[in-house]
Amino acid sequence: MANLVFLLIMIPLAAFFTGLGVYAMKRKKPMWFWSGSEVKAWQIRDIPAYNRANGWMWIGYSLGFWASAILGLINVPAAGILVMVVCVLGIPGLVITYNRIYKKYKA
Repeated sequence: MANLVFLLIMIPLAAFFTGLGVYAMKRKKPMWFWSGSEVKAWQIRDIPAYNRANGWMWIGYSLGFWASAILGLINVPAAGILVMVVCVLGIPGLVITYNRIYKKYKA
């Protein structure tokens, strides 16, 4: 039962971050990162490359949740630990990665 509950949480969460990555890659305007902020087109010199980099960042982040979902089929406590590690290390990793992407493509 715990495996099912864990999967019902992890699969939509992983799919959301994967979907966010795909959305970022297909977007015509620059993808934003910070809540409530907007990146203007004139701020980015290569919008498609910038959005691709953002998309891969989000897809990479989603991989930890997909791995956790798969691990949850075998061992829910270990999968829960993996989710915590993905969040604790992943969120600062997202910030660092995004800042590098922004600096690389900044006009």
